[in-house]
Amino acid sequence: MVHVPAPIAFLKNELSSKCLRPTYLRLRVLESLHQGGTHPTVDEIYRVLLPEIPSLSKATIYNSLNTFVEVGLVRTVGIDGSQMRYDITLADHGHFQCEACGTIANFAIDIERLLIDELGPFEIHEKNVYVKGLCPNCRLTTSPDHKKE
Repeated sequence: MVHVPAPIAFLKNELSSKCLRPTYLRLRVLESLHQGGTHPTVDEIYRVLLPEIPSLSKATIYNSLNTFVEVGLVRTVGIDGSQMRYDITLADHGHFQCEACGTIANFAIDIERLLIDELGPFEIHEKNVYVKGLCPNCRLTTSPDHKKE
């Protein structure tokens, strides 16, 4: 999936539609989420933006991302339990993570149809589907006896 950089007018509109001031830093953080189709961590966003904005702090990125999550522009993805990742795709979908290279890919799934009888009396606020394995590139470069313990 190829992602085209989002135009600045589109990004400004996204922020304004959620009653957020489209500051330069917010625009750059939001733009970084739109680029590449990845599910970046705060550290990854920081590394990308730091050369352009030397005064940038990780706290600024955390604050922007937390605000984006609160207003529904972005959602969090916590697949491997180590670092929180951020996802710009709000439509329901699942996530596949490669156990070798760490790549995360989206896949289509009808999450609303996932019904679990045992949870009938529970109130469900969120549904996530995470799948782990080897991506096509790692399958080609990893020996057949590869096992993740």
